[in-house]
Amino acid sequence: MKNILGDVLQRPALAGATLALMDIDPVRLGESEVVARKIVTTLGVGATVETHDNQRRALADADFVVVTFQIGGYEPCAVTDFEIPKKYNLRQTIADTLGVGGIMRGLRTVPHLWSICEDMLAVCPDALLLQYVNPMAINTWAIAAKYPGIRQVGLCHSVQGTAAELAHDLGIPVDSLRYQCAGINHMAFFTRFEQRLADGTHRDLYPDLRAGYAAGRLPKENTHNPRCPNLVRYEMMTRLGYFVTESSEHFAEYVPWFIKEGRADLLERFRIPLDEYPTRCIEQVASWKAQAEAFAKAERIEVERSHEYASDIINSTWTGQPSVIYGNVRNGGCISSLPDAAAVEVPCLVDANGIQPVRVGRLPVQLTALIRTNLSVQELVVEALMTESIEHIYHAAMMDPHTAAELDLDQIWSLTHDLLAAHGDWLPAWARVARSQAAE
Repeated sequence: MKNILGDVLQRPALAGATLALMDIDPVRLGESEVVARKIVTTLGVGATVETHDNQRRALADADFVVVTFQIGGYEPCAVTDFEIPKKYNLRQTIADTLGVGGIMRGLRTVPHLWSICEDMLAVCPDALLLQYVNPMAINTWAIAAKYPGIRQVGLCHSVQGTAAELAHDLGIPVDSLRYQCAGINHMAFFTRFEQRLADGTHRDLYPDLRAGYAAGRLPKENTHNPRCPNLVRYEMMTRLGYFVTESSEHFAEYVPWFIKEGRADLLERFRIPLDEYPTRCIEQVASWKAQAEAFAKAERIEVERSHEYASDIINSTWTGQPSVIYGNVRNGGCISSLPDAAAVEVPCLVDANGIQPVRVGRLPVQLTALIRTNLSVQELVVEALMTESIEHIYHAAMMDPHTAAELDLDQIWSLTHDLLAAHGDWLPAWARVARSQAAE
C-alpha cells in the first residue's frame, strides 16, 4: 500500500486523487490511514484519503481497484498449508502459487475476488482491477472465466525484479537492458536478454550468464534474499536455455527435481530454504509492527519510487501517455503454444485504451512443456471453483509436479482431505469436509 500510493501520488496527473482504503481489520485500516495521510503531507499534494470497512461503499464510483490481501493470513491458514504436508514428509518453501499450499490458497482466495467483481459490476463496472494477490495465475484465470466483462490485470514484480538481479550479477546498468519475457506468473522466461550498446547495437547477454555460472562467478549474493542464492534458476538456465523470472526458493517447489525426501544433498547444493515463507512472514510481521510505530510518530514519511507497475498503468490509462508493463491476462492467443483460457504473463501496452497484451507467438517447446505441468494444476483448481467439484481439488493435487514426485495416490488423497478439513470455514461451503472424513 505504501509503495503503490507513494508511486501514484508522485504522478502530477494523479496528485489530486481520492484514495479509498478498505480493510476488515480496524487496526490495519487505521495504520494504513496514518501512512496514506502522511504520504499526502510529505508530497504536498491535494489527494483525499477515505477509509471504509464496507467493500461496496469503498468501491463506489472507483476508476481503479487495487487488491492486496491474503485470505486466512499467515495464521491460521499459511501455517496450516505448511504443517499438515510436513506430516506426510512433503516440504515446501513458499506454498502460495502452486503445490498443495497454492491449491488451498486459491480455494480460499478466488471466492473473495469474485465478490469484488460482483460489487464492481454494481457500483463501478468500468473500473480497471489491478490484482496483486497470489496465486496470481489461478486468480486471473478464475476472474476471466466467471467475470469476462471485468477489466483486469494481475501484477507481480518478478520480471523487472529478475532483470535487476541479472544486471547486478553482470555488473551492468539495469537501464541498459533490452529483453522480452513470456510464460505464466512465476514461470515466465526471458526469451531475449540483451544489452543496448553505445553505438546503438545490442549484445546477447546469455553467453555471459552461462560462462559466469560455469566458472562459479555467478550468481552473486542475492540482495533480495541472502538465504537463497539463485542457484536453482541458473541451473535451470543450463538445462532449458533460458532464465526463469521467479526466485529460486519459489521455483524449486514448482518442479519435481530439487526438494526430495532424503536428499539433503540437493538442498545444500542449491541452498534451498525449506519453510521460507513462514520464516519470512514472522520477520515481516515484526518489521511492519516496528514501521507502523515509527510512522505513527513521524511527521513525514520518506517516499521513493518503487518498481511496481500500478502507477504506470493508472497514469497511462488516465492520461493516455503510453507505457509498457508485464501483466497477467487471459491468453487469448498471446502465446500460441498455450491454451487460450490460461492466464499468461506477457508484455502489455497501456494507454487510454487500457491494457493491450502483446502477441508473443510460440514459446520454445521445452518451455511450453514445463509450463503445461503447472497449467494442469491451475486449470483443475479453476474448474473445481467454477463447477463446485470437490473431486477436482484432489485431481489438482495429484497433478502437482512436486506432490506427485513425493507421495503416492493414497497419501495425496489423505493429505488433501486433511487440508480441506483443517481449513474449514475459510473455504467455500462446497469444498469443506468433516474432520472425521479426513481421517478415513
